[in-house]
Amino acid sequence: MIIYVLRRLLLLIITLFLLTLVSFSLNYFTADAPLSGLSLWDAYIFYLTGLLHWNFGFSSINGQPISSQLNATFPATMELCFLAFILALIIGIPTGIIAGVWRNKPIDYIIKIFTLIGFSMPIFVLALLFILLFSLKLGWLPVSGRINLLYDLEPVTGFALIDVWLSDSIYRSQMFINLLEHLILPVITLAIAPISEMIRLMKNSTEAVMGENYIKAAATRGLSRITIIKRHVLHNALPPIIPKLGLQFSTMITLAMITELVFNWPGLGRWLVTAIRQNDYSAISAGVMIIGTLVIFVNVISDILGAMMNPSKYKDGYVFR
Repeated sequence: MIIYVLRRLLLLIITLFLLTLVSFSLNYFTADAPLSGLSLWDAYIFYLTGLLHWNFGFSSINGQPISSQLNATFPATMELCFLAFILALIIGIPTGIIAGVWRNKPIDYIIKIFTLIGFSMPIFVLALLFILLFSLKLGWLPVSGRINLLYDLEPVTGFALIDVWLSDSIYRSQMFINLLEHLILPVITLAIAPISEMIRLMKNSTEAVMGENYIKAAATRGLSRITIIKRHVLHNALPPIIPKLGLQFSTMITLAMITELVFNWPGLGRWLVTAIRQNDYSAISAGVMIIGTLVIFVNVISDILGAMMNPSKYKDGYVFR
C-alpha cells in the first residue's frame, strides 16, 4: 500500500514536470513570446519562479495580470463542476445500484434507455434544448449569466454561493434565489454525461457483487433485498469505482468549457476559449497549467482513496484483479 502511494506521488511529480514544459513552451517558442529574449534555462527558471508566486505574467490582449483573471474565473468553474459532480453522485450511484440489482427487469431497461440518450447526446445540443424549453418557451429559468446584473454581489471568495451567504445586503435572499435559478440549467447540462457514466460503472460493479457467494448466502438466510443492498452491495460495489470517479471529474472540467460558452458563464473555460481565439499565448499557457494540474491532482487523489478503501488489491504497489 505504501509503495503504491509513493509510486503515484512520483508519477504526479513527473507529470507535473512535463506539464510545466508544455506550458513553458507557449511562453518561449511562440510568436512575440514574453520570455523569448532570455536563454532557454534562464527563461525556464524565471517561469517556474513565477508559478511558485502565482504570477503568470500579463495578457497580451488587454494588459491585465493573468493571475487576477484566474482568481475571478477559476472559482466560477469549480463551483459549477463541484455542484454538477455532487448531482451526478446523488443520481448516478443509486440508479446504478437499482439497475444492477434488478438486472434484466423493466426498470433496468428504462434506465438503459435514458443512460444511452444522456451519454450520446452532445452537450451543446442538450444545453440549447434546455434553453429553448425552460428559458424561451416556458420562461422558468434565465437564459445565461451567473446572476442578475441588478444585484451588486461583492466577490469575496469567488464562489457565488458563499459570497451571497457572506453578503450583508438586504437583498441577500433574493440574490441567493436568483443565483440558484442561474445555476440550475448549467449544472444539469454538465451533469448529464457523468450521470450516465456513473450509472454504467455502478451497474457493472453491482452486478459483479450480486454474483458473489456471500450475497447468495445472505438471501438464503431470509434477508430482504434492501437489507442486502445496505449491508453488502453498497459496501463492496462502491470502492472499485472510486478511482474512476477522478476521470469523470476530469471529463467534467473539459465539458465545462462548452457549457460555459453556451450559458455565457464567466468561468475558466470561457476565458480560455476566448484566449485561444485571440492568440493570447500567455493566458493559454496559464490555462493549460491550471487545468492540467487540477486534472492530475484529482486523478492521483482518487487513485489513492481507492487504494485506501480496498488495500488488499494494492499489496506491494501492484494491483491484483
